[in-house]
Amino acid sequence: MAVPAADIVTSPVREGDLLWTPTPEQAARTRLAEFTRFAERRTGRSFPEYADLWAWSTTQLEEFWQAIWDFFDVCSSAPHTAVLQDRAMPGARWFPGARLNFAEHVLRQERPGQPALLAVSETTPLHELPWEEFTRQVRAVATHLRAGGVRPGDRVVAYLPNVPEAVVAMVATASIGAVWASVSPDFGARGALDRLGQLDPAVLIAADGYRYGGKDFDRRAEVAEIAGGLPNLREVVHVSALGLEASGTAVSGTAVSETAVSETAVSETAWDDVLAGPTVPAEEFRCVQVPFDHPLWVLFSSGTTGLPKAIVHGHGGILLEQLKLQTFHIDLRQGDRAFFFTTTGWMMWNFCVSMLLQGIVPVLYDGNPSHPEVDVLWRTAQDSRARLFGASPTFVELMQKAGVVPKERFDLTALEIVMPAGSPVSPAITKWFYDNVKADLWVATGSGGTDCCTGFVGGVPTLPVRAGEIQARSLGVAAEAWDDAGHAVVGQVGELVITEPMPSMPLFFWGDDDGSRYRGSYFETFPGVWRHGDFFELNDRGGCFVRGRSDAVLNRQGVRIGTAEIYRVVENDPAVLGALIVNLDLPDGGFFMPMFVSLAPGAVLDDELTDRLRRKLRQEYTPRHVPDRIVAVGAIPLTRSRKKMEIPVRRLLLGADPAAIADPDAMADPAALADFVEYARTQRDYSLR
Repeated sequence: MAVPAADIVTSPVREGDLLWTPTPEQAARTRLAEFTRFAERRTGRSFPEYADLWAWSTTQLEEFWQAIWDFFDVCSSAPHTAVLQDRAMPGARWFPGARLNFAEHVLRQERPGQPALLAVSETTPLHELPWEEFTRQVRAVATHLRAGGVRPGDRVVAYLPNVPEAVVAMVATASIGAVWASVSPDFGARGALDRLGQLDPAVLIAADGYRYGGKDFDRRAEVAEIAGGLPNLREVVHVSALGLEASGTAVSGTAVSETAVSETAVSETAWDDVLAGPTVPAEEFRCVQVPFDHPLWVLFSSGTTGLPKAIVHGHGGILLEQLKLQTFHIDLRQGDRAFFFTTTGWMMWNFCVSMLLQGIVPVLYDGNPSHPEVDVLWRTAQDSRARLFGASPTFVELMQKAGVVPKERFDLTALEIVMPAGSPVSPAITKWFYDNVKADLWVATGSGGTDCCTGFVGGVPTLPVRAGEIQARSLGVAAEAWDDAGHAVVGQVGELVITEPMPSMPLFFWGDDDGSRYRGSYFETFPGVWRHGDFFELNDRGGCFVRGRSDAVLNRQGVRIGTAEIYRVVENDPAVLGALIVNLDLPDGGFFMPMFVSLAPGAVLDDELTDRLRRKLRQEYTPRHVPDRIVAVGAIPLTRSRKKMEIPVRRLLLGADPAAIADPDAMADPAALADFVEYARTQRDYSLR
């Protein structure tokens, strides 16, 4: 039994307080310990501490990534001529000569009689898709796509909820060397086209709608508009999510919309007809062998400013990175059931699909995470017997405010790992899991990004868990905190940089032919070094803290403040549901730092609450953390991936046109900006503060 939280620290919790420590037996059983022994045998080196293993992984890149390749028995139809041909960033080339396929590594996990995945929705109870049926469906979809002329490099895109059809279609697309991209159907047509339209796809796989919060949302009109805006689309495959009659996205064989007219005939096929069609038998089915850096899928940036970046990842890089991440930093293994709430438009969906690479069983949830009850996700974890539960800190804050104590309502005996991800995790949130879910629990907090489709820092199952602290930098990720002069710093906030290449760094941005947008996004500040755009801090024991986006910096009198520090204090107040803070540099050389708060039902932003929040910030941090003004708003604007829109709000308050600061389809609730627009209109002269 690990040392439980209750025996280590009592409330109130402070950053760095020890909450849990694995027993020696637990640590020895981890896949990380297994790999450490493997690495020691093959290299003749000794790695007594995790820090030693990490140092080797980020300095001896060729040794480390070859060890990953061999440990997981990566299947390649042609040998690579080198592990890393060039260490330059950007431009590093990994495993030249190798030919492989992401989907092949999924399909080789088939275990007849066992579930490939589990799924549940607001209307459909938890059910499984067995491996033999999953692989049959993958072969059927791949056969259909090939028969329709889809070739390696062609794009297959999806407008689908988080349902088994999406996973099947993604793996089938990868198996033939085509390139996958998806958005969730809660995107409007314009938002979907801003993303999918960049790729000029050949096939669109789309649902008739989706259900959320007990309501059905018919998306047939949006599907028609999306299809019409894709000029070289050849086929629409219809997935019946709501059982609606297809209204027809093609008119006389040609897709039509106000924005574009397709130049090619567009055929329409029902998903069930695809599955019932001709299928290559299992013994004859072959995954197309592609180079290591052949495009696998495209992920999109949040798109809060400008057209979303279309980030292209490769078969080999994602394969190695996800094997490493899920095995060593989350300690998952074949047969484990893992549940992370996500949509098809967030990188965590790709993370969940990648679980299949090792026969881990992803649990898909489609619907509102608070319907019909606020604790429905915990019920899903119970019913699926999930070993891993993952969600955003925003979800945990909802549980706190609703008074939900999962251990009192559900049987969570199978649960061993919790992974909060998506935004900074406060000490109180970390401790909440130990107090309310389970005492013997590994809280494997992580942080990374869509850009590399992985975590840069995250869980280490052999290390203790401390409140508000991410355990360590991930293997193979040479992450550092740098000051403005480009010097590594410890114990103070700096820019999160990656100093050595990683296999899953983007191949390129789609449409960025000269690479200028790619270089400008990551390598402009520190040439040859990846600047991620997060404020980052390391302590002397290797613990990590992500302090918020660095381009939403609060710079007061030369002191840089991460917004997460302020949110940690303010959002812990029972009267506050959410907060957003920005710092405005004014023309006269001064500055103005307003903080916006959304309030709990019945709460009022009176002098007492205002003084309480100011006092807490001053006491727990510094006077510089205290905002110049606190303003009540109806809601905090968030992106669809639940990130606060600090940068668009800052631009708005500095005079930008409200229509230009954010794409409504990229927002969780476009109406949340209304109060900010009104504030900017009426409070333009900040010098009168």
